[in-house]
Amino acid sequence: MAFSLNQHLIRLLPSTGYCLLLILGLVPSAEQGITSEPVGGSTSVNPGEKQRPINFENDIVPILTKFGCNASGCHGKAEGQNGFKLSVFGFDPLADHRAITKEGRGRRVFPASPMHSLFLEKASGDLPHGGGVRIPADRPEYQTLSRWIALGSPLGSPDDPHVASIEMFPKSAQLAMGQTQQLKVQATFSDGFQLDVTALATFQSNNDGLASVDEKGVVSIGKVPGDVAVMASYVGHVDVFRALVPSENTVASGATPHFAESNFIDQHIHAKLKQLNLQPSGSVDEPTFLRRTFLDVIGTIPTPSEAREYFADSSSNRRANLVSRLLERSEYADYWGLKWSDLLRVNRLTLGRKNAYQYYRWIRDSFAENKHLDQLADELLTAEGPIQEKPAGLFYKVVSDPKQMASTVSQAFLGIRIECAQCHHHPYDRWGQEDYYGMQSFFNDVAFKPSPQGEVLVGTGTATSVNPRTGLNVPARALGDKTVFKVDADSPKPVRLRQELSAWMTNKRNPYFARNMANRIWAHLMGRGLIEPVDDVRMTNPASHPELLDALADYLIEHDFDQHSLIRLITASNTYQRSSEPNESNASDQQNYARYPLKQLEAEVLLDAVCQTTGVNEKFAGVPEGSRAIQLWDSQVPHYFLQLFGRPARTTACECERVSEPTVSQVLHVLNSPDIQAKLSHDGGRLTKIIHLPDEQLTEELYLTFFGRVPSIEEQQLAREHMQRRPDRQRALEDLAWSMMNSLEFLFNH
Repeated sequence: MAFSLNQHLIRLLPSTGYCLLLILGLVPSAEQGITSEPVGGSTSVNPGEKQRPINFENDIVPILTKFGCNASGCHGKAEGQNGFKLSVFGFDPLADHRAITKEGRGRRVFPASPMHSLFLEKASGDLPHGGGVRIPADRPEYQTLSRWIALGSPLGSPDDPHVASIEMFPKSAQLAMGQTQQLKVQATFSDGFQLDVTALATFQSNNDGLASVDEKGVVSIGKVPGDVAVMASYVGHVDVFRALVPSENTVASGATPHFAESNFIDQHIHAKLKQLNLQPSGSVDEPTFLRRTFLDVIGTIPTPSEAREYFADSSSNRRANLVSRLLERSEYADYWGLKWSDLLRVNRLTLGRKNAYQYYRWIRDSFAENKHLDQLADELLTAEGPIQEKPAGLFYKVVSDPKQMASTVSQAFLGIRIECAQCHHHPYDRWGQEDYYGMQSFFNDVAFKPSPQGEVLVGTGTATSVNPRTGLNVPARALGDKTVFKVDADSPKPVRLRQELSAWMTNKRNPYFARNMANRIWAHLMGRGLIEPVDDVRMTNPASHPELLDALADYLIEHDFDQHSLIRLITASNTYQRSSEPNESNASDQQNYARYPLKQLEAEVLLDAVCQTTGVNEKFAGVPEGSRAIQLWDSQVPHYFLQLFGRPARTTACECERVSEPTVSQVLHVLNSPDIQAKLSHDGGRLTKIIHLPDEQLTEELYLTFFGRVPSIEEQQLAREHMQRRPDRQRALEDLAWSMMNSLEFLFNH
């Protein structure tokens, strides 16, 4: 808008002068509203329709979000930036409006000459700004901010229409590698008004390797086949665009493996592979299936005698029989007890040695008994009484803050991360502060009291939380459920709320629990979750195979949450029994299970494998002699190898705590470790016991020990030549064994 007065003089006008300009009509009033050219594109409003009033939350906050002004790295951080603080992602519009218009004696906005407002001069670069030029003066967003300031920086009315939803166009598409796709985001207001907000929406891809998206909503497809989701976010609302990217490779029909199907898993996987023009790898051989299944089910490699016993079994169902036998072994409970001790945070530093061991034994024994997963969750959620009798209640000592109880339970049992909703609306999902504090309310009554029987877990009866932003009480309410749970005053029970939460969570109609458990088991066996990361379930991070995930969840429900049943089902599928060797078609596939992935062994599993192959046990501080690494209940036992290979500290419920990617330090350690060399050369070790065997028999024993298979003719010849070339037979044998230990075949599950 052009002014007839000198801009410098306008800036010096007192507020009465500004009022005079309003009277003379030189500055638009707030009632005049926004112009008919909305930022970001077209609108469905008719030309003759009355202009809509400008609203801070609807029109200004999206600009601050788009340009990162209220991000956690800028003015949205806890302490703000250079004396100016905004709520992160604009979750508190009232506070943001006050910060812009009233803090600092109102010096940030100057209605008489908006372009001389400190707020705009900083953003446009007219004055030095630590964040650089964010909104140049030639941008339409700058003009919107300028008009808003000229109108007197109105907050807007509570009765103004608000954004009810957003929708992305197109919703899905099949795109070729290298192709681009422009997305459009349309907001629908509570009064039915629709507005193109593409320019102010923020975009994010859930897999940058498959597709990237720029700030304008242009999706660029990469060179990898798969299924990718692109999220759009606008004023707390989200929507998703999905792109299917087929492979450009073709395989001659004579080389195409047969799409054999063992169960419904293969049907779903193969349907997607056909869409993507991917050919699956062939079936795995018996030695590889043996080793793979041992590692996946019990976290242990097979011994030579176990391998020979399996190879001697000529029955048609020996693979299924192998899985059944492994599920009954003690190592199964050790291994899965270790995994869930990470998730449920068995921590000696917090609990003390006695309590931590009790807590671990409850988890480990639950898997030894094949306790069904809904029962495991129920016992933890509803624990009450003496801790000696209800060790599951120790969860509430290691996670002692009701807020953390809510977020940890949600992440571990539902796969949903709600922690960021403690302060603001989840930027990528539906959860807000009311959801977060509603979940917290289930745990506010948790308390420990001393008694002659030791500590007792009791309930205090506190049933509500307080939203710190609004100051209002928030009653207990489960995620995505409108039911409000309250303590029954006529029949008070110490843990009634947690019982109600458990009943809701483990109900067979619960939309999260069964899917989360099925996804976690699938991810463990297949190397990648159908939702990945497994503990980040949200609309904007959809499953790669949603129908399969639903089918697995239904199967788990039908079998009463029996983990054994689901493991048997998955390991019986051709998808699981697929080779890790890629073909021309699927070499770049990472998410569609066209082949079995290479999976690095976990720290404890790898250390046990080193000890088993060398025949020399590891001695852990404060642990009985002969204990294996997967039996370590104390994650704080000092051990360099375990720390180097990614053992988690158990400070959160996130799967990401365990490092699963190889590092240079790990490679150098296996190559050069004096401790490993000492095991290989140990007088009582395995190599010393077999060194007297003839070369051919010796080589076979080594290959069965390290790889669970017999050597090929070429491998036999190379080993024999090596042994005969070296005068020191012991050193030659150690070198051969060390080279096998440093191979990918040993270090990875394949």
